[in-house]
Amino acid sequence: MKKVILSSIAAAVLSVSLNATVYATVNGEDVNDQDIAVLMRAMQGAKFEELPADAKQKIVEQAVERKLLTTEATKSGVEKEKDYAAALKRIKADLALEVWMKKIYDGVKVDAKDVKDYYDKNADKFMQPATVKARHVLVKTEQEAKDVIKELDGLSGQKLNDKFVELATTKSTGPSGQGGGELGWFAANQMVKPFSDAAFALKKGEITKTPVQTQFGFHVILVEDTKAAEKATFDVVKAQIENGLKMEKFRILVADKAKTLRKNAKVTIK
Repeated sequence: MKKVILSSIAAAVLSVSLNATVYATVNGEDVNDQDIAVLMRAMQGAKFEELPADAKQKIVEQAVERKLLTTEATKSGVEKEKDYAAALKRIKADLALEVWMKKIYDGVKVDAKDVKDYYDKNADKFMQPATVKARHVLVKTEQEAKDVIKELDGLSGQKLNDKFVELATTKSTGPSGQGGGELGWFAANQMVKPFSDAAFALKKGEITKTPVQTQFGFHVILVEDTKAAEKATFDVVKAQIENGLKMEKFRILVADKAKTLRKNAKVTIK
């Protein structure tokens, strides 16, 4: 059975807050968190409180317009129409199903022993790939990259790091230049292959001795640190495993219930 996700209507009903923030009033009626939440569901992954001020203002303005249009629709008498009654019946049935399924899901319990057993028996699923922490200088030509390497020749340790940051800041054409060329930690599959191949061939504190060419230009890479592939600790993945096992139990419960109901029902496929 497909993974059950609460509909926007169910989510709105189940997330009602008694202390909702009021963003505006429309003819004496509040525009609050719930009105904003309806619009934010169309912006998957975005959080209202993290939006820039101008974006927040636009969302609030949209909520005000929606409130006005909703009031106008209600005044029009649409609630007395046949289509409205049919749509409301479908929505109520869908909402009942969603809320009922959420109650089943919330009632599913996962034994702590089962979570640990799953972790122990599925080590391959929790392997974290090898990563490196690196900086780079990105320039347009191979000769520019060779000149950067020449300036770094013979340096090591903190002197190498300091000089590399200086060159990245003053010469790099990439967006990371202003941060001293810092790229942070990354796995091999997070960078284009020529770059990854060169970076993962270096040891901590080493730089590339020849320019590395990619579609972005020519790179000089400094590896600041490395981490070997390792298994994620149980504490890190415990919640993930528990949620996965809970969802699987939920799916089985719902599938079994549907199977039982179908046996006792008269079903005709047309």
